[in-house]
Parts: sequence; C-alpha cells; structure tokens
Amino acid sequence: MDHVAIADHVGLVEGIVTDVAGIAKILLLPTLLFIFTGGFALRILVYYTVKRNEWFAREFEKRMTKFIEADHPENKLSFYVTVKRLLERTYYELFEVRAIMRRRKIDYVMAPSDRLFLIQAGSAFLVKDSLRQIRFLRYGGERPRFVEISKTVFQNNPCFNRVFGILPAAPVNDMLNVLPSIFIIGGIFGTFMGIMKALPELGGMDLANAEATKLTMGAFLARLSFSMATSIVGIFLSVVMTIVNTFLNPERIFIEVVNRYEYALEFLWQRCENNTVPENIPHFDENRDAIEALAEYSVEQEIAKHHEKVAKLNDTKPLSEAVHQTAQAMMMNRMMASKTTPPPMPPVKKDNGDQAA
Repeated sequence: MDHVAIADHVGLVEGIVTDVAGIAKILLLPTLLFIFTGGFALRILVYYTVKRNEWFAREFEKRMTKFIEADHPENKLSFYVTVKRLLERTYYELFEVRAIMRRRKIDYVMAPSDRLFLIQAGSAFLVKDSLRQIRFLRYGGERPRFVEISKTVFQNNPCFNRVFGILPAAPVNDMLNVLPSIFIIGGIFGTFMGIMKALPELGGMDLANAEATKLTMGAFLARLSFSMATSIVGIFLSVVMTIVNTFLNPERIFIEVVNRYEYALEFLWQRCENNTVPENIPHFDENRDAIEALAEYSVEQEIAKHHEKVAKLNDTKPLSEAVHQTAQAMMMNRMMASKTTPPPMPPVKKDNGDQAA
C-alpha cells in the first residue's frame, strides 16, 4: 500500500510538473518580454517623476545666485522672508507661460504634463513644506541641519514621489532594480523545464533501431535547444535592463537634488542676519495668478529702488549744502572786496595847445 501511495504521489508531482513545463513553454518568453516592456516604461516614468524635483531645485538655485549677486551687504535680511520671496518667485516664474496660455484660451484647464505628473501641485507642496520647515529656525543656537530639512521636504512630497500620484516611486524603483535577476532566473527556469520535459522521451529509445533512435535524439536536441533559448533571452533582457537602470537611476538624481537644495538654503542662511517672521506677511497661495504675482513683485522692487535712491540723496545732501554754502561765501567775499577797492582813475588827455607850447 505504501508503494502504491508513493507511486500516486510521484505520478501527481510528475503530472503537475509536466503541466507547468507545458505552460512555461508557451507563456514564458512572452511573459519575460511583457515584464521587460512594462519595467522599461515604469523606469522612464519613475525617472521623470523624480526629475521634477531636480528641475525645481535647479531653478531655485539660479534665482538664489542672482539675488546674492544683486544684493547689498548692508541690507539686514530675514531668512524666512528671503526664502519665501525666492520660492514664490521661482514658482510663479516657472508657470508664468502657462498662466498666459490660460488667459488666451477660455477653455484652458491644465497642461497634459500637469495632469499626468502633477508638476504644478508638486511644486506648490515643495514651497509650502519648505516654509513650514524653516519658519521656527533661530539664529544664535545650534546650526540648522539643512540636509535633513531638504530630505524631509522632498521625501514627503506626495506628487513628486508617486507616479501619476498613485504608485509610490521608492517601492517601484526597488522592484525595477530586481528585474535583471528575475530575467536570469526566468531564463534558467525555462531551460530546466524544457530539459525535464524532454528527458523522459529518452527512456523509450530503442538502441537496436538506429532510425528510431536518431529521430528520438533529434527531437530531444530540438527541445533542448529551444529551452536554451529562454536562458539566452533572459540574460539579454537582464543586461539591457541593468544598463537602463544605471543610466536612468532616480537615486542619483535624488541625492543631487538634496545637495543642490541644501546648498541654496545654507548660502542664504549665511547671508541673512535673523529669521524674523513679520506678522502681516501673506501666506503662499499656489492658486494665485502668476502674472499678477510677478507684477506685484516687480512693483515692490521698483519701490525699493526708489527708496534706495532717496536714501542716497539724503546721505549726500549735507555735502551738497556745504559746497553750496562755501561757493556762496566766496562770491560774497569777492563782492565785498570789489566794493571796498576804489576803481582806477582814467588817464588825463592833453589838448593840442599844451602840446604846441
């Protein structure tokens, strides 16, 4: 009875293995190709999604550099106010063209890239989270860890860390990094399944019949070569996916983004002298029209330039008055000197009679 049970179990296992081998023979190669195509598309989407972080950080760094070059050292700046103005200016200028297009087109709703990758919403989250992180920093104490602040801002962004706002980018990226190994395992699995299915046919080979033996060996080698093809395809897909993962690596982009953003905040922190938050400062409004916001910012800059010119004139006014008073005193002295000195007498002319005598 035990032998019968063991034989039944062996027959059941062989039947399952045979069915799996048959299914693998039909579906393994299409499945590997389908997984490769889907993985390649997801890799591009994850890379582009994380690349939006780098885009905003690079634009913010550009405006920070321009601000530092045009700034005057004597100005006492608030770190929060300065970062807020630069972040808002970066945000509004990035979407200024879209605001213009929205005014031209009555039925304008949203750009296709914004619909798919939530670019504008992700940028708004970056601005709001950054201002929330730096609001309560204080000068004079422990130096803020801007690396941690930058990591927190970008890691907690719900738009730039999710593909289409749905798929989390980090787990998808980890899965895509494992795909090269899966392709190799799948290719080896197909090879073993093909060999296992072809080996039983050798058991019925009749060595006395050379013709039948030749046909059996030919069929065995054909199946064996087909099973080897799955390993070749798996290795090829693994190599290609490894190259794609290397060139489109979002982890490298994320590290560069954090370093770039941390550098900009650190530079501004060194330039500013306090972190005072005015009571009447308006909150950031991501729904505000970009054209109006930039126009208001330009007007504020012109007013600041006017006040600066007036201050310079007031600073140079005492010097101008002194010069004017000195010149006026010199003129008065000359006038007084001309009044006290008698005019020269005209020469006396001799008449003709005197000359004759």
